[in-house]
This record gives sequence, structure tokens and C-alpha cells, in this order.
Amino acid sequence: MSETLAAVRAETTKLRGIRGTHLSLLVFAVVSILVAALDGWSAKGALESGNPALRSDFTPQQAGLDGILYGQLALIVFGVLVVTSEYTSGMMRVSLLAVPRRGRLYAAKTAVTAVAALGVSVPVTVLGYLVTQWALGSHGASPAASGVPRALAGAVVYLTLMCLFAAGIAAIARSAVVPMAVLLPMVLAGTHILSLIGATEEMARYFPDQAGRELLTVDSPHTAFGFTVLLGWTVAALLWGWIRHHRWDT
Repeated sequence: MSETLAAVRAETTKLRGIRGTHLSLLVFAVVSILVAALDGWSAKGALESGNPALRSDFTPQQAGLDGILYGQLALIVFGVLVVTSEYTSGMMRVSLLAVPRRGRLYAAKTAVTAVAALGVSVPVTVLGYLVTQWALGSHGASPAASGVPRALAGAVVYLTLMCLFAAGIAAIARSAVVPMAVLLPMVLAGTHILSLIGATEEMARYFPDQAGRELLTVDSPHTAFGFTVLLGWTVAALLWGWIRHHRWDT
């Protein structure tokens, strides 16, 4: 147990020194909250002017959760950087000398990544929701409104699992280029476009980001489905990443 705690402390120390991780977490918070405010202000203007451009399915409750869908890109970058920094710098060999048991090292890195993602996701998700409702003014909704607490919790789970999924893909690739080149376009637009095409609409539901969005959809009847699919992708990525980590120098 003491060796495991030592590995976790070492990974925490390394995380603080990795270039780009602090910036990616800051960008995640800033973008999520800024988009939340802009969504609220634009929706308020549309509601008060009767603008027909406002989405027909608009609800203030759901609008409060949309900001993190843009901010999550930075959290994905964070998950990739945490894992790949040691591979690209060659420091992984030093880490293995300090923690020879590869499974323990990989588990410690994964745990630290999860805690960091969880720690930043909770306040950003809640603050983003509150900022949107503040921007909506009299059109806003309470965080205690029906379905909102569950969606807020689901958003935190979604963000944490997506970050871990990115970390698993990074461990598989051992490079930041491939995960970012694949994951960022996929989350930004790729799977959304597939969900709009009749021939690929059903298939798109099984992509991690599309399935996971059910977790932050207020009163979604498919929350369990979304969680199961996203968790499956995340576990598979982390397991494959562990295999690649185990065979890193072979």
C-alpha cells in the first residue's frame, strides 16, 4: 500500500510539472464558462425579441450544460498530455526505474488523471450552469429543477470518462499527435455529422462522445445506455493502453 501511495504522490508531482497541463485545465474552465454565458445572453435576446432562430427544443435547463461540450476539448488535450509527455521526453524509463511494476505505475497515472479531471469538472460544470441561468435573467431555471441535479452529476461523469478515454488512447499511441488528430475532430464535429445522416445515425449513437451526451441531457431516457457505452469505450481504451505500456520497450 505504501508503494502505491508513493507512486500516486510521484505522479501528482509529475503532473504539476508537465508543460501544458495547467494551461489545458485553465482553457477548459474559461471556454466552458464563457460559452455558457454567451449561450445565456444570446438565448435571452432571442426569447425577448421572439427570434425564430432559437432552437425549437430550447430549455434553460439544457442550455446550462452546453458550454462544457466545447470546453471538453481542452480536457481531452489534458488527458493526452498527462500520458504522452513521458513517452516523448524519454522520462518513462526513469519512471520505470522508480516504479518497476508497470501495472502500479499505469494505475497511479490513471488515478491521478481521473482525480484531476473530476476535481476541475465539478466546479466548472456547476458554475457554467449558474452562469447561463444568470445570463438568462428571468428566463433562467433553478439548479434544483427537475432532472438538473442528475444531469449535472452526469456531466461530471461524462467529462471524467472522456478525459480517461483520451488518456487510454494516448497510451496506445504513445504520441500526442495521433490522439489529438483523431479525438478533437471527432468530438468537435465528426460524430455529430454522422448523427445527422440517416444511414449512419444509429451507428453514431455508439461513439463514446455521442453516447456519453445522454448523461448530461436533462431527463434523458437513455442515461443508462449512454453511461454503459462510454464506460465500455473508456475501459477498453485503458486496458489496451495498459497492454501497450506493459510492452513499451519490446
